[in-house]
Amino acid sequence: MKDLTPEFDDLEVGYDVPALPGMDEADIQTPCLVLDLDALERNVKKMGDYAKAHGMRHRVHGKMHKSVDVAKLQVELGGAVGVCCQKVSEAEVFARGGITDVLVSNQVRGEAKIDRLARLPKLGARAICCVDDIENVAELSAGATAHGTQIECLVEIDCGAGRCGVTTTPEVVEIAKAIDAADGLKFAGIQAYQGAMQHMDSYADRKSKVEVAIAMVKDAVDALKAEGLDCDIVGGGGTGSYYFESNSGVYNELQCGSYAFMDADYGRILDKDGKRIDRGEWENALFILCSVMSHAKTEKAIVDAGLKAQSVDSGLPVIFDREGVEYVKCSDEHGVVADPDQLLKVGDKLKLVPGHCDPTCNVHDWYVGVRNGKVETLWPVSARGKAY
Repeated sequence: MKDLTPEFDDLEVGYDVPALPGMDEADIQTPCLVLDLDALERNVKKMGDYAKAHGMRHRVHGKMHKSVDVAKLQVELGGAVGVCCQKVSEAEVFARGGITDVLVSNQVRGEAKIDRLARLPKLGARAICCVDDIENVAELSAGATAHGTQIECLVEIDCGAGRCGVTTTPEVVEIAKAIDAADGLKFAGIQAYQGAMQHMDSYADRKSKVEVAIAMVKDAVDALKAEGLDCDIVGGGGTGSYYFESNSGVYNELQCGSYAFMDADYGRILDKDGKRIDRGEWENALFILCSVMSHAKTEKAIVDAGLKAQSVDSGLPVIFDREGVEYVKCSDEHGVVADPDQLLKVGDKLKLVPGHCDPTCNVHDWYVGVRNGKVETLWPVSARGKAY
Protein backbone atom coordinates (compact mmCIF):
# COMPACT_ATOMS: atom_id res chain seq x y z
CA MET A 1 0.00 0.00 0.00
CA LYS A 2 2.86 2.40 0.69
CA ASP A 3 3.70 2.79 -3.00
CA LEU A 4 0.34 4.42 -3.76
CA THR A 5 0.88 7.67 -1.89
CA PRO A 6 4.55 8.53 -1.39
CA GLU A 7 3.87 11.26 1.17
CA PHE A 8 2.49 8.56 3.49
CA ASP A 9 5.46 6.23 3.09
CA ASP A 10 6.47 6.42 6.74
CA LEU A 11 2.97 6.10 8.19
CA GLU A 12 1.72 2.81 9.56
CA VAL A 13 -1.96 1.89 9.44
CA GLY A 14 -3.34 1.31 12.90
CA TYR A 15 -0.63 3.33 14.62
CA ASP A 16 -0.04 6.57 12.72
CA VAL A 17 -3.17 6.62 10.59
CA PRO A 18 -6.49 4.77 10.38
CA ALA A 19 -6.11 3.99 6.66
CA LEU A 20 -4.15 4.77 3.52
CA PRO A 21 -5.39 5.77 0.05
CA GLY A 22 -6.26 2.73 -2.03
CA MET A 23 -7.43 0.59 0.86
CA ASP A 24 -10.86 -0.99 0.93
CA GLU A 25 -13.32 0.83 3.17
CA ALA A 26 -13.78 -2.43 5.08
CA ASP A 27 -10.15 -2.33 6.22
CA ILE A 28 -10.23 1.13 7.85
CA GLN A 29 -9.12 1.00 11.48
CA THR A 30 -11.61 2.26 14.04
CA PRO A 31 -12.67 4.49 15.63
CA CYS A 32 -11.96 7.27 13.13
CA LEU A 33 -13.58 10.07 11.18
CA VAL A 34 -14.82 9.10 7.72
CA LEU A 35 -15.96 11.53 5.05
CA ASP A 36 -18.36 10.52 2.30
CA LEU A 37 -16.63 12.56 -0.40
CA ASP A 38 -19.59 12.51 -2.79
CA ALA A 39 -21.96 13.87 -0.13
CA LEU A 40 -19.39 16.42 1.03
CA GLU A 41 -18.84 17.73 -2.49
CA ARG A 42 -22.59 17.99 -3.12
CA ASN A 43 -23.06 19.97 0.10
CA VAL A 44 -20.17 22.31 -0.70
CA LYS A 45 -21.33 22.95 -4.25
CA LYS A 46 -24.94 23.46 -3.17
CA MET A 47 -24.05 26.15 -0.65
CA GLY A 48 -21.69 27.79 -3.12
CA ASP A 49 -24.39 27.90 -5.77
CA TYR A 50 -26.88 29.31 -3.26
CA ALA A 51 -24.54 32.09 -2.15
CA LYS A 52 -23.75 33.04 -5.73
CA ALA A 53 -27.42 33.06 -6.74
CA HIS A 54 -28.21 35.42 -3.85
CA GLY A 55 -25.31 37.78 -4.49
CA MET A 56 -23.62 36.76 -1.25
CA ARG A 57 -20.03 35.97 -0.39
CA HIS A 58 -19.46 32.81 1.63
CA ARG A 59 -16.71 32.80 4.24
CA VAL A 60 -16.71 29.21 5.46
CA HIS A 61 -16.30 28.51 9.16
CA GLY A 62 -12.99 26.73 9.59
CA LYS A 63 -13.54 26.07 13.30
CA MET A 64 -15.97 23.34 12.28
CA HIS A 65 -13.53 21.11 10.42
CA LYS A 66 -10.13 22.66 11.30
CA SER A 67 -8.82 21.35 7.97
CA VAL A 68 -6.87 23.22 5.32
CA ASP A 69 -7.85 20.56 2.79
CA VAL A 70 -11.57 20.92 3.45
CA ALA A 71 -11.24 24.71 3.31
CA LYS A 72 -9.49 24.49 -0.05
CA LEU A 73 -12.29 22.27 -1.35
CA GLN A 74 -14.80 24.89 -0.21
CA VAL A 75 -12.86 27.61 -2.01
CA GLU A 76 -12.31 25.64 -5.21
CA LEU A 77 -15.65 23.85 -5.49
CA GLY A 78 -17.92 26.16 -3.52
CA GLY A 79 -16.45 29.53 -4.45
CA ALA A 80 -15.77 30.52 -0.84
CA VAL A 81 -13.89 33.82 -0.43
CA GLY A 82 -11.93 32.56 2.55
CA VAL A 83 -12.43 31.29 6.06
CA CYS A 84 -13.39 32.50 9.48
CA CYS A 85 -12.16 30.81 12.62
CA GLN A 86 -12.13 31.56 16.32
CA LYS A 87 -8.50 31.66 17.44
CA VAL A 88 -5.30 33.25 16.14
CA SER A 89 -3.47 29.91 16.11
CA GLU A 90 -6.28 28.46 14.00
CA ALA A 91 -6.05 31.41 11.63
CA GLU A 92 -2.32 30.91 11.30
CA VAL A 93 -2.80 27.28 10.26
CA PHE A 94 -5.10 28.35 7.42
CA ALA A 95 -2.79 31.18 6.36
CA ARG A 96 0.24 28.88 6.35
CA GLY A 97 -1.84 26.40 4.33
CA GLY A 98 -2.50 28.90 1.55
CA ILE A 99 -5.88 30.39 2.49
CA THR A 100 -5.47 34.07 1.66
CA ASP A 101 -8.48 35.69 3.38
CA VAL A 102 -8.81 34.89 7.07
CA LEU A 103 -11.18 36.34 9.66
CA VAL A 104 -10.79 35.63 13.36
CA SER A 105 -14.48 36.02 14.13
CA ASN A 106 -13.65 36.70 17.74
CA GLN A 107 -11.84 39.20 19.92
CA VAL A 108 -8.03 39.07 19.97
CA ARG A 109 -6.59 40.30 23.26
CA GLY A 110 -3.14 40.07 24.79
CA GLU A 111 0.17 41.20 23.33
CA ALA A 112 1.37 37.78 22.20
CA LYS A 113 -1.84 36.91 20.34
CA ILE A 114 -2.05 40.34 18.71
CA ASP A 115 1.58 40.03 17.64
CA ARG A 116 0.83 36.74 15.85
CA LEU A 117 -2.29 38.20 14.25
CA ALA A 118 -0.27 41.17 12.97
CA ARG A 119 2.16 38.77 11.30
CA LEU A 120 -0.50 36.95 9.27
CA PRO A 121 -0.21 39.36 6.29
CA LYS A 122 3.44 38.35 6.00
CA LEU A 123 2.14 34.88 5.16
CA GLY A 124 0.14 36.34 2.28
CA ALA A 125 -3.20 36.48 4.04
CA ARG A 126 -5.70 39.24 4.65
CA ALA A 127 -6.02 39.41 8.45
CA ILE A 128 -9.34 40.44 9.99
CA CYS A 129 -10.62 40.29 13.56
CA CYS A 130 -13.56 41.44 15.66
CA VAL A 131 -13.60 44.29 18.16
CA ASP A 132 -16.11 45.09 20.91
CA ASP A 133 -13.98 47.28 23.20
CA ILE A 134 -12.47 50.62 22.22
CA GLU A 135 -9.37 49.89 24.31
CA ASN A 136 -8.61 46.94 22.02
CA VAL A 137 -8.23 49.36 19.09
CA ALA A 138 -5.00 50.84 20.44
CA GLU A 139 -3.65 47.37 21.23
CA LEU A 140 -4.29 46.13 17.70
CA SER A 141 -2.86 49.32 16.20
CA ALA A 142 0.37 48.89 18.15
CA GLY A 143 0.73 45.30 16.94
CA ALA A 144 0.11 46.16 13.30
CA THR A 145 2.42 49.17 13.22
CA ALA A 146 5.21 47.20 14.91
CA HIS A 147 5.21 44.82 11.95
CA GLY A 148 4.33 47.30 9.23
CA THR A 149 1.19 45.32 8.40
CA GLN A 150 -2.53 45.98 8.37
CA ILE A 151 -5.22 44.39 10.51
CA GLU A 152 -8.77 44.86 9.30
CA CYS A 153 -11.41 45.13 12.01
CA LEU A 154 -15.11 44.35 12.25
CA VAL A 155 -17.16 45.84 15.06
CA GLU A 156 -19.05 42.95 16.62
CA ILE A 157 -22.71 43.40 17.51
CA ASP A 158 -24.28 41.17 20.16
CA CYS A 159 -27.48 40.41 18.30
CA GLY A 160 -28.78 37.75 20.67
CA ALA A 161 -26.01 35.30 21.53
CA GLY A 162 -25.24 37.09 24.79
CA ARG A 163 -21.50 36.59 24.52
CA CYS A 164 -19.18 39.09 22.84
CA GLY A 165 -20.26 42.24 21.05
CA VAL A 166 -21.74 45.65 21.74
CA THR A 167 -25.47 46.17 22.00
CA THR A 168 -26.10 49.74 20.81
CA THR A 169 -25.55 51.62 17.57
CA PRO A 170 -23.66 54.50 19.25
CA GLU A 171 -21.11 51.98 20.54
CA VAL A 172 -20.71 50.56 17.04
CA VAL A 173 -20.08 54.02 15.61
CA GLU A 174 -17.65 55.01 18.37
CA ILE A 175 -15.49 51.92 17.90
CA ALA A 176 -15.66 52.09 14.10
CA LYS A 177 -14.46 55.70 14.11
CA ALA A 178 -11.58 54.80 16.42
CA ILE A 179 -10.55 51.96 14.12
CA ASP A 180 -10.74 54.22 11.08
CA ALA A 181 -8.44 56.75 12.75
CA ALA A 182 -5.89 54.23 14.04
CA ASP A 183 -2.55 53.54 12.36
CA GLY A 184 -2.20 50.05 10.92
CA LEU A 185 -5.91 49.31 11.11
CA LYS A 186 -8.74 49.41 8.60
CA PHE A 187 -12.42 49.51 9.43
CA ALA A 188 -13.89 46.65 7.41
CA GLY A 189 -17.48 46.38 8.62
CA ILE A 190 -19.71 44.52 11.06
CA GLN A 191 -19.79 41.04 12.55
CA ALA A 192 -23.34 40.02 13.57
CA TYR A 193 -23.69 36.27 13.99
CA GLN A 194 -26.79 35.13 15.84
CA GLY A 195 -25.41 31.93 17.32
CA ALA A 196 -27.96 31.42 20.08
CA MET A 197 -30.74 30.41 17.70
CA GLN A 198 -28.97 28.25 15.14
CA HIS A 199 -30.17 24.99 16.71
CA MET A 200 -33.73 26.01 17.55
CA ASP A 201 -35.97 23.40 15.95
CA SER A 202 -38.72 25.75 14.79
CA TYR A 203 -38.16 27.70 11.57
CA ALA A 204 -40.54 30.43 12.79
CA ASP A 205 -38.66 30.78 16.09
CA ARG A 206 -35.35 31.10 14.30
CA LYS A 207 -36.82 33.66 11.91
CA SER A 208 -38.12 35.85 14.74
CA LYS A 209 -34.70 35.86 16.43
CA VAL A 210 -32.88 36.75 13.21
CA GLU A 211 -35.31 39.56 12.43
CA VAL A 212 -34.17 41.29 15.63
CA ALA A 213 -30.55 40.90 14.53
CA ILE A 214 -31.27 42.22 11.05
CA ALA A 215 -32.95 45.32 12.47
CA MET A 216 -29.94 46.00 14.70
CA VAL A 217 -27.53 45.58 11.80
CA LYS A 218 -29.51 47.83 9.46
CA ASP A 219 -29.58 50.58 12.04
CA ALA A 220 -25.83 50.31 12.59
CA VAL A 221 -25.01 50.26 8.87
CA ASP A 222 -27.14 53.37 8.27
CA ALA A 223 -25.49 55.20 11.17
CA LEU A 224 -22.02 54.29 9.93
CA LYS A 225 -22.88 55.47 6.44
CA ALA A 226 -23.97 58.79 7.87
CA GLU A 227 -20.47 59.10 9.33
CA GLY A 228 -18.89 58.30 5.95
CA LEU A 229 -17.96 54.75 6.95
CA ASP A 230 -18.90 52.00 4.52
CA CYS A 231 -18.97 48.31 5.43
CA ASP A 232 -17.06 46.02 3.10
CA ILE A 233 -18.22 43.09 5.24
CA VAL A 234 -21.52 42.61 7.01
CA GLY A 235 -21.06 39.05 8.14
CA GLY A 236 -23.07 36.39 9.90
CA GLY A 237 -25.44 33.58 9.03
CA GLY A 238 -25.11 29.93 9.95
CA THR A 239 -26.46 26.60 8.77
CA GLY A 240 -29.70 27.24 10.65
CA SER A 241 -30.29 30.76 9.40
CA TYR A 242 -28.39 31.57 6.18
CA TYR A 243 -31.60 31.99 4.15
CA PHE A 244 -32.68 34.82 6.44
CA GLU A 245 -29.44 36.80 6.28
CA SER A 246 -29.08 36.29 2.54
CA ASN A 247 -32.49 37.85 1.94
CA SER A 248 -32.06 40.66 4.49
CA GLY A 249 -30.79 43.31 2.10
CA VAL A 250 -28.00 44.21 4.53
CA TYR A 251 -25.78 41.15 5.10
CA ASN A 252 -23.29 40.39 2.34
CA GLU A 253 -21.26 37.50 3.80
CA LEU A 254 -22.42 34.16 5.14
CA GLN A 255 -20.39 32.20 7.70
CA CYS A 256 -21.94 28.74 7.48
CA GLY A 257 -19.87 25.80 8.67
CA SER A 258 -21.77 22.66 9.68
CA TYR A 259 -23.71 22.40 6.40
CA ALA A 260 -20.66 20.69 4.84
CA PHE A 261 -20.56 17.77 7.30
CA MET A 262 -23.86 17.92 9.25
CA ASP A 263 -24.39 16.41 12.67
CA ALA A 264 -27.26 14.92 14.63
CA ASP A 265 -28.13 18.11 16.49
CA TYR A 266 -28.33 20.28 13.37
CA GLY A 267 -30.15 17.51 11.55
CA ARG A 268 -33.08 17.81 13.91
CA ILE A 269 -33.93 21.43 13.06
CA LEU A 270 -36.82 22.03 10.67
CA ASP A 271 -37.01 23.94 7.41
CA LYS A 272 -39.90 26.20 6.36
CA ASP A 273 -41.94 23.13 5.35
CA GLY A 274 -41.43 21.41 8.70
CA LYS A 275 -38.93 18.92 7.29
CA ARG A 276 -35.66 18.02 9.02
CA ILE A 277 -32.74 19.66 7.24
CA ASP A 278 -30.81 16.37 7.04
CA ARG A 279 -33.64 14.92 4.97
CA GLY A 280 -33.02 16.84 1.77
CA GLU A 281 -31.51 20.26 2.44
CA TRP A 282 -28.13 18.81 3.47
CA GLU A 283 -26.60 15.35 3.55
CA ASN A 284 -24.67 13.62 6.28
CA ALA A 285 -21.08 13.55 5.06
CA LEU A 286 -19.17 13.05 8.33
CA PHE A 287 -19.24 9.85 10.35
CA ILE A 288 -17.44 8.27 13.25
CA LEU A 289 -16.68 4.81 11.96
CA CYS A 290 -16.68 2.31 14.82
CA SER A 291 -16.58 -1.46 15.31
CA VAL A 292 -18.47 -3.89 17.52
CA MET A 293 -15.86 -5.22 19.97
CA SER A 294 -18.08 -7.23 22.29
CA HIS A 295 -21.53 -8.81 22.34
CA ALA A 296 -21.21 -10.70 25.59
CA LYS A 297 -24.56 -9.25 26.70
CA THR A 298 -27.31 -10.52 24.42
CA GLU A 299 -29.32 -7.29 24.44
CA LYS A 300 -26.49 -4.90 23.70
CA ALA A 301 -23.40 -4.53 21.54
CA ILE A 302 -20.30 -2.65 22.69
CA VAL A 303 -18.48 -0.50 20.14
CA ASP A 304 -15.03 1.08 20.29
CA ALA A 305 -16.17 4.72 20.04
CA GLY A 306 -16.79 6.29 23.42
CA LEU A 307 -16.21 9.73 24.88
CA LYS A 308 -12.63 9.96 23.62
CA ALA A 309 -13.82 9.64 20.02
CA GLN A 310 -16.52 12.32 20.10
CA SER A 311 -18.22 15.17 21.87
CA VAL A 312 -21.64 14.52 23.36
CA ASP A 313 -22.36 18.08 24.52
CA SER A 314 -25.26 18.22 22.04
CA GLY A 315 -26.44 14.68 22.61
CA LEU A 316 -25.41 11.16 21.72
CA PRO A 317 -24.56 10.16 18.16
CA VAL A 318 -27.11 8.57 15.88
CA ILE A 319 -26.40 5.33 14.05
CA PHE A 320 -26.58 5.99 10.32
CA ASP A 321 -28.64 3.83 7.97
CA ARG A 322 -29.28 0.94 10.39
CA GLU A 323 -32.66 -0.04 11.79
CA GLY A 324 -33.29 -1.82 15.08
CA VAL A 325 -30.18 -0.60 16.92
CA GLU A 326 -29.54 2.56 18.97
CA TYR A 327 -26.45 4.14 20.52
CA VAL A 328 -27.63 4.67 24.11
CA LYS A 329 -24.63 5.28 26.38
CA CYS A 330 -20.89 5.86 26.38
CA SER A 331 -17.89 5.88 28.69
CA ASP A 332 -14.27 6.78 27.94
CA GLU A 333 -13.51 3.99 25.46
CA HIS A 334 -16.82 2.19 24.99
CA GLY A 335 -20.15 2.90 23.36
CA VAL A 336 -23.24 0.91 24.25
CA VAL A 337 -25.59 0.03 21.41
CA ALA A 338 -29.01 -1.35 22.26
CA ASP A 339 -29.48 -4.45 20.10
CA PRO A 340 -32.61 -6.23 21.39
CA ASP A 341 -32.96 -8.41 18.28
CA GLN A 342 -29.25 -9.33 18.18
CA LEU A 343 -28.75 -7.89 14.71
CA LEU A 344 -25.05 -7.14 15.28
CA LYS A 345 -22.02 -9.35 15.71
CA VAL A 346 -18.43 -8.76 16.76
CA GLY A 347 -16.50 -7.11 13.93
CA ASP A 348 -19.47 -5.32 12.41
CA LYS A 349 -18.85 -1.67 11.62
CA LEU A 350 -21.30 1.17 12.22
CA LYS A 351 -21.34 4.76 11.03
CA LEU A 352 -22.23 7.22 13.75
CA VAL A 353 -23.50 10.72 13.00
CA PRO A 354 -21.91 12.76 15.82
CA GLY A 355 -24.10 14.89 18.02
CA HIS A 356 -21.86 17.94 17.43
CA CYS A 357 -19.37 17.90 14.58
CA ASP A 358 -17.07 20.78 15.64
CA PRO A 359 -15.69 19.42 18.95
CA THR A 360 -15.82 15.86 17.63
CA CYS A 361 -13.48 16.72 14.76
CA ASN A 362 -11.11 18.39 17.21
CA VAL A 363 -10.36 15.09 18.99
CA HIS A 364 -9.16 13.34 15.82
CA ASP A 365 -5.97 13.64 13.79
CA TRP A 366 -7.25 12.50 10.39
CA TYR A 367 -10.18 12.47 8.01
CA VAL A 368 -10.48 9.36 5.86
CA GLY A 369 -12.11 10.32 2.57
CA VAL A 370 -14.07 7.47 1.01
CA ARG A 371 -15.67 7.07 -2.40
CA ASN A 372 -17.19 3.94 -3.98
CA GLY A 373 -15.99 1.69 -1.17
CA LYS A 374 -12.35 2.78 -1.41
CA VAL A 375 -10.20 5.15 0.60
CA GLU A 376 -9.47 8.00 -1.82
CA THR A 377 -7.67 10.46 0.42
CA LEU A 378 -6.37 11.13 3.89
CA TRP A 379 -6.59 14.69 5.23
CA PRO A 380 -5.07 15.87 8.51
CA VAL A 381 -7.19 17.79 11.01
CA SER A 382 -4.70 20.60 10.45
CA ALA A 383 -5.68 22.94 13.29
CA ARG A 384 -6.49 20.30 15.89
CA GLY A 385 -5.67 21.64 19.33
CA LYS A 386 -5.05 25.18 18.08
CA ALA A 387 -7.04 26.79 20.86
CA TYR A 388 -4.90 29.84 21.61
